[in-house]
Amino acid sequence: MSTPTRADATDVRHAELKALAERAGRDLEDATAPEILTWAATTFGARFCVTSSMEDAVVAHLASRVRPGVDVVFLDTGYHFPETLGTRDAVAAVMDVNLITLTPRATVAEQDAEHGPRLHDRDPDLCCALRKLKPLDEGLTAYDAWATGLRRDESPTRAATPVVGWDPRRGKVKVSPIARWTQQDVEAYAAEHGVLTNPLLTDGYASVGCAPCTRRVVEGEDARAGRWAGTSKTECGLHG
Repeated sequence: MSTPTRADATDVRHAELKALAERAGRDLEDATAPEILTWAATTFGARFCVTSSMEDAVVAHLASRVRPGVDVVFLDTGYHFPETLGTRDAVAAVMDVNLITLTPRATVAEQDAEHGPRLHDRDPDLCCALRKLKPLDEGLTAYDAWATGLRRDESPTRAATPVVGWDPRRGKVKVSPIARWTQQDVEAYAAEHGVLTNPLLTDGYASVGCAPCTRRVVEGEDARAGRWAGTSKTECGLHG
């Protein structure tokens, strides 16, 4: 009989986590956001984190009420608006969270030297892979589950987002506690609790990403229309 390997143990663990995620997705479909986050924090403890783009801090705030000191992971791509970095710094200062900033292995200047300037214009998929996907993949290795702010009403590509699902790329449980919320729900929660939001949301931006690839939206467009405008790209790849 062969000796079980580390890969075998990982496969078993992933199968267990996937089954757990699928069951929770069904059981918690009608649960409130705090109930979903309570389940995640109770189930995974320190191996649970929240990721935030600092478009707003609603999920971070919700999680901090359930698990004070929760890890909140932010990706600093090197291309963020100053307002986004300011929101991150304010969240770290006023919320009961442990703010962790992830950065790509290469600076923007180093990337420009290797791939040429403005890679985001010529090959946005590669730019996102280098500055978002790889840093997040590495940053999430310490966790079994991560929470996002994905909502079903944001775009057709997110309409089927489960409140708890399986992230096969990373072998993690993916928690989306506000998946069933609307933009009005987010705004109402932020107003009621005084939650920090990115100032750009009041300046015509409906979704905030890297500065070179984000524009204001016009009335009638969905929230993601201002991302990678003029291209067929709709997602950076973090969520699919």
